[in-house]
Amino acid sequence: MKILLPTSTAGSLPKPSWLAEPEKLWSPWKLQDDQLIEGKQDALLLALQEQQHAGIDIVSDGEQTRQHFVTTFIEHLNGVDFEKRETVRIRNRYDASVPTVVGAVSRQKPVFVEDAKFLRQQTNQPIKWALPGPMTMIDTLYDGHYKSREKLAWEFAKILNQEARELEAAGVDIIQFDEPAFNVFFDEVNDWGIATLEKAIEGLKCETAVHICYGYGIKANTDWKKTLGSEWRQYEEAFPKLQQSNIDLISLECHNSRVPMDLLELIRGKKVMVGAIDVATNTIETAEEVAGTLRAALQFVDADKLYPCTNCGMAPLSRQVASGKLNALSAGAELIRKELANGH
Repeated sequence: MKILLPTSTAGSLPKPSWLAEPEKLWSPWKLQDDQLIEGKQDALLLALQEQQHAGIDIVSDGEQTRQHFVTTFIEHLNGVDFEKRETVRIRNRYDASVPTVVGAVSRQKPVFVEDAKFLRQQTNQPIKWALPGPMTMIDTLYDGHYKSREKLAWEFAKILNQEARELEAAGVDIIQFDEPAFNVFFDEVNDWGIATLEKAIEGLKCETAVHICYGYGIKANTDWKKTLGSEWRQYEEAFPKLQQSNIDLISLECHNSRVPMDLLELIRGKKVMVGAIDVATNTIETAEEVAGTLRAALQFVDADKLYPCTNCGMAPLSRQVASGKLNALSAGAELIRKELANGH
């Protein structure tokens, strides 16, 4: 029987302290070589168990095998020099030292496919795998070769499509593309951002998702949010075109955000992963708070298309807090399932 309101996370979960320094983005690995490979697999097993214990329906690797949701993918590609670094402004919010595109970008070998196969062997549950979207990838680099954001995005889209097809063959049920940049570069989103995303999902039979959020709970992001005013209407820019796109699921941030719920009307007909867990606070939601967010979303999303989720990844949180939040997500979804079963 297909479960109503299947729960999942946006992607990352905290890493164990023996693998990488906790509560930190871009945290360096504490292990090396074969020990690192084994350590990453152990961490993936723990992340899976954590999700299963909390009753999460669609499970992921918790991004345990990657240092960062964008750069780890790029590290495996040709044409990008990680030694040659430039400082760029990321999503118009903060400066970061990033690698340089020095030649034609290409993918010599699969990046996450072995990890996905490993996860597939451990569980019969549906699995979701996150990849960075083309626009968010170009925003995390200095391009010294193509000299065109659009051209580089199309090249990345082709590479992502190769990876996505192999992930599908490895048994992944939902492939999610992370595109926080969609909330920033509105003209580009509509000019070529959604088109490059469609290129990345070309030929896939599995379900596809795009995750658009307001970022991890790091200072640069929380400071930016303070400048957005009383209503966050960024989604209004991309939703009409996404509603017309071939993407199956749209994942967005709702809980504790100033996103007006009625914007969901713009993607009516799509499956929606509603972010009902705030990842920018250590306060653990109650089941009722989660249910409240889901209830509000149900005015604009049909129940069979609502997928309760977290606002964003939880990598910077402590394991205890992340665990509490996973449990709250499951409990809140269960409250709504009961209400729906009773005809409310």
